[in-house]
Amino acid sequence: MTPKIPRCMSTQHPDNATLPFFAQNSVLSGDDEVQEAYYVFSHLGIEEQLWDSEGKDVDNSVVKKLLNNYGQFFHSKKLGKDFFLTLRVPNPTEEKNEAKILLETLESIPRSFDVAREFYCEDIAPIFEVVQPMTRNAAELERIYRYYTDFVVGKQHKKIVDINISKWIGTFQPERINVIPLIEDKESLSNIKKIVGEFILGKRLEYQRVWLARSDPALNYGMLSAVLLNKVAAAQLDELQEESSLDIFPIIGVGSVPFRGNFSPDNTNCLKGYPSVQTFTTQSAFKYDHSYEDVQDAVSTINETKRRKAIPVDKNKCSEIIERVSHQYIKELQEIVPWIHKIAGFIPKRRNRKLHIGLFGYSRGVGEFSLPRAIGFCASLYSLGLPPELLGYSALKERDFAFLEEGIYKNYFGDMRDALRYTNLKTMKMISPHLAGVAQKALKQLHIEIDTQHATLTDEIFEAIRMEKKTSIQEKILRAAWRRKFLG
Repeated sequence: MTPKIPRCMSTQHPDNATLPFFAQNSVLSGDDEVQEAYYVFSHLGIEEQLWDSEGKDVDNSVVKKLLNNYGQFFHSKKLGKDFFLTLRVPNPTEEKNEAKILLETLESIPRSFDVAREFYCEDIAPIFEVVQPMTRNAAELERIYRYYTDFVVGKQHKKIVDINISKWIGTFQPERINVIPLIEDKESLSNIKKIVGEFILGKRLEYQRVWLARSDPALNYGMLSAVLLNKVAAAQLDELQEESSLDIFPIIGVGSVPFRGNFSPDNTNCLKGYPSVQTFTTQSAFKYDHSYEDVQDAVSTINETKRRKAIPVDKNKCSEIIERVSHQYIKELQEIVPWIHKIAGFIPKRRNRKLHIGLFGYSRGVGEFSLPRAIGFCASLYSLGLPPELLGYSALKERDFAFLEEGIYKNYFGDMRDALRYTNLKTMKMISPHLAGVAQKALKQLHIEIDTQHATLTDEIFEAIRMEKKTSIQEKILRAAWRRKFLG
């Protein structure tokens, strides 16, 4: 019997404007994140917490801290059966300096098992799944899967001097873990069926989870391209599930800002837009920039819905739009990169994170430039009155709008309306006259009324940046973010 696969996954994405009540300061600490895991389980009804071992100083004692600090709750609700911790680990192929953190994290899984066994007086694996980011081929997944079975667990059968390690140290459990690929780039999303199909071949798996990235594809290729890439990938996974007779449960990494998913307690349209997705990420803005009651109600609604078949796609038509939009997106992005660099350093930090490798660290054939991560990127542009959803919009033709409305992306105009109401035409004309013209046309076409309070704040931010009045910039950025109910 397939175990429960959560509908919501709480993540540690730092996209919130409002601090959670338990935060000890503006940047969440490791102990804050332990309390966060308990809070989302016990109060919000979210059944899964992503625990980052990538890009930060990781706390591998999270299971021990949860069971020790909140024992009464976890005696009645079992970690590993009712609620779940899922580890995101570094990808050694891409993150050489973080590579050994992967090994440390895998070694921590049997230790967590021992802690849970002592707590529950039965064999329960509190952690049995890991996510590998930036997955590009099946071999990367296979290495993690085999390293765990052959070296973490497998070493217990080795003899050291006069005794087997299992007799000396104790047994190592669980015997196997599930490896979840996080697919982020265009080529890999387009070939997701091949990547996942090769990994599951020959294994006796109960199911396979696959994570579709939403933020990094938007950062790399534009919002519309990211959505279409995910729709094509979801359809491929449906095909693979039918052909392999193995249950495949997609995860999608959606944030509150439209550019990164437009998923919030006020708007759960992603459930209709990605009907075959099993698990949706509830990121920090989802959890903390809305009232407790609204978050709880939204999570309850999401938990009660059932996944369905993926939306049928015309892969060739989607590919043609993706190429055209992403080309225009990069062309327009180059024009505004200097302004992103001017403001990005003032975006408030919410969690301690190191840089994650992205495509814009390298030549794209249109010049070399670097960008902040997706959250900082969105926060920077929104703070200037230039919603990033606008980038690439000018490449669309009337027939494209008709194609999207036919079913592949019915809520495209809705997402654009949610984004472009935070436009400031005055600042945009000074940053990019071309994009200001595109915005004027879109505002008229979609009958959008600009949020004047937000526009006033972005006027002040723009002027502070221009005049280098650094002391007031971050406060104004936060005021605008509170207005939007997300940082970036």
